[in-house]
Amino acid sequence: MSGHSKWSTIKRKKEKTDAQRAKIFTKIGRELAVAVRDGGGPDPSVNSKLKDCIAKAKANNVPNENIERIIKKAAGEGSENNYENITYEGYGPNGVAVIVEALTDNRNRTAGNVRHYFDKYGGNLGTTGCVSFMFSPKGIILIEKNELEEEKVMEDALDSGASDFSSDDECFIVFTEKDSLNNVSDLLSGKGYKFVSSEIEMVPDSYINLDNEEAKNKMQTLLDILDDDDDIQSVWHNCEDL
Repeated sequence: MSGHSKWSTIKRKKEKTDAQRAKIFTKIGRELAVAVRDGGGPDPSVNSKLKDCIAKAKANNVPNENIERIIKKAAGEGSENNYENITYEGYGPNGVAVIVEALTDNRNRTAGNVRHYFDKYGGNLGTTGCVSFMFSPKGIILIEKNELEEEKVMEDALDSGASDFSSDDECFIVFTEKDSLNNVSDLLSGKGYKFVSSEIEMVPDSYINLDNEEAKNKMQTLLDILDDDDDIQSVWHNCEDL
């Protein structure tokens, strides 16, 4: 898994404008509310789905008071929360495998938009299962390098239960099994580490290189427009270049 490169994506997230960051906060707020409804209530000690969402919110610098307010509101008005999770699968330019995770209150609107995005930028929307077999769910924790010593971070990560460890240009990448993410992130946090990101991700088993500049530009535009859609929560792909 040492080839899993995430820094370019995370760097783009960190460089977003205030308006874009506000949109991220809104999307995460929606996830928190659904986690309260579907995961078993407002207590993260018994609602693992909510605990995952809280960790993701904190990694994205959502203020604690915002998190608490969203959870309290969702617990009090859960019956009014009509969002549903939908996953779309398809292919981008040159056969890049793409998984799109949405949280929507109007599946017809979202499906129409996603299909339009794929068609417009050189891809096509497929059927459920057409590309998901190429990915595996893994816990991914990103720690910005700064002045940290790689050997020490790796030792702490593996001692905390990580399944693998790697590094990118500007961050350390800690891999965990899907069910171990919370425990590993808690232990590393207790050791003083701050995370750029900590969440379950769909990690591709192999990658595709786009040597065609037009295809690469179309793929980047497809990713950008999916990211800008309010209904889209996450996008996973197996393009090595982006």
